[in-house]
Amino acid sequence: MGPIQRTAPSTLRKELFNSPADGLLTVLLITGLAAAGYRLIDWAWHQAQWAVIQANSTLFAVGRYPIEQQWRLWLLVALLAAATGLSWGVLRGLPLRDRPIQGLWPRNDRLAAGLLVLLAAWAPAALGLTLAIQARWWALTGLLLLGRWLAGRYAPRLGQAASLGVPLLWPLLYLTGMVLIGGGLGLVTVGANEWGGLLLTLIQASFAILLSAPLGVLLALGRRSSLPLLRWGSIIYIEFIRGAPLITLLFLGQNILGFLLPGGLAPDRIWRAAWILTFFSAAYLAEAVRAGLAAVPRGQLEAARSLGLNLPQALSRVVLPQALRIALPTTVGQFISLLQDTTLLSLIGLLDLLGTARSVMANPLYLGKNAEVYLTLAVLFWCCCAALGLGSRALERRLNPPSLGR
Repeated sequence: MGPIQRTAPSTLRKELFNSPADGLLTVLLITGLAAAGYRLIDWAWHQAQWAVIQANSTLFAVGRYPIEQQWRLWLLVALLAAATGLSWGVLRGLPLRDRPIQGLWPRNDRLAAGLLVLLAAWAPAALGLTLAIQARWWALTGLLLLGRWLAGRYAPRLGQAASLGVPLLWPLLYLTGMVLIGGGLGLVTVGANEWGGLLLTLIQASFAILLSAPLGVLLALGRRSSLPLLRWGSIIYIEFIRGAPLITLLFLGQNILGFLLPGGLAPDRIWRAAWILTFFSAAYLAEAVRAGLAAVPRGQLEAARSLGLNLPQALSRVVLPQALRIALPTTVGQFISLLQDTTLLSLIGLLDLLGTARSVMANPLYLGKNAEVYLTLAVLFWCCCAALGLGSRALERRLNPPSLGR
C-alpha cells in the first residue's frame, strides 16, 4: 500500500489544534483578527468619509499632469494592461520543467481573473468615479484578460519564441512609456515638475530598479576582482553608501550636485533624486549578488575556463546565471524596499504619492481625514509590492530546477 495522503482538514487540524495550548492560541488569534477586521470594515463602510479621495483622485494618480494630455497616460495604462496579460499568459502557458501545462485557465488563474473582474466592477463605483472613467477601467480589465487568453492559447505553439518575447517586450514598453509621459516624437513636452502622485512614485522606482540592477552586478564583480584598484574602489563605494541614511544622500544630492556640475549639466530635481535612489539601491544589490556569487562552487568557473571560455564568457554564461537565481529573493526584497523608500521624496519637496497626500491633508477642507488618506496609500503600496512579489515567485518557479521544488 502507498503512503497515506492527509486531507486538508486533517492537516489544518494537526497544524492549528495539535495540543490544547495550540488550540487556545489559535482561537485567540482568530478572534482577535476577526474583531479587528470587523472594526476596520465597519469604520470604512459607515464612518469613514471618502470624499477626500473622490475629490482628489486625479491628483493622487498623476499630480498636476495637464488634463488635455492625460490621454497619453490612459494609452500607456492600456499598453501596460495588454503587456501584463500577455506576460501572464506566456508564463502560465509554457510548461515548467517539473510541471505540465494545466489547461488554458488553471484554477488559480480563474480565481485571479474573477478577483480582477470584481475589483474593476466595485472599486471605481465605490470611489464615485464617473461612468466614463468606470468604463475605461472595465475596458482595461477586459484588455488584460484578453491578452492572458491569447497568450495562453498560442504560447505553447510558439514555444521558445514566446518566452524570448516577454523580456524584450517590457524594455520596449518602458521606453515607449517615457516618451508618452514626457513628450517628444511630435508629442507636446510635459516637464518633470508637472509629474506627481502615483505616477512620479512609479517612475522613480522603475528608473532606479532598471539601472541599479546592472550597476549592482558590476559592483559585486568589482568587489571580487583581483585588481586592487577595482576591488577597493567597489568596497569603498558600497560601504560608504550602506553606511549613510538614504534621506541624507537625498539632501546631499539635491544641494551638492547643483554646485559640482555646470548649470547646463545639472539634472532636474526629480532626476537628481532618481539617480540617488539608483546609486543607493545598487550598493545593496551588490551585496546580494556577491552572496549569490559566493554560493556558486568555485569549480564551476574553473570548469568553464577548462572548456575554453574566457573569463567574461565564463562569468556571463555559467557563473552569473546561477548567482542571480540564488540572489533573486533578496534582490526582489530590495526592489520592494526601494519602492517603499520613495516616500522619503516628500521630505525634499517632491510631490510623490506621499507628498501629494500631505498637501491634500493640509487643505482646511480635509482636516481630520488623515486615516482615509493613509489607508488609501497603504492599499496602493501593498498592491505594487504584491505585484513585485507575485512576479518574483513566478520567475523563481520557472528558473529553479525540479529538485528544488516550488
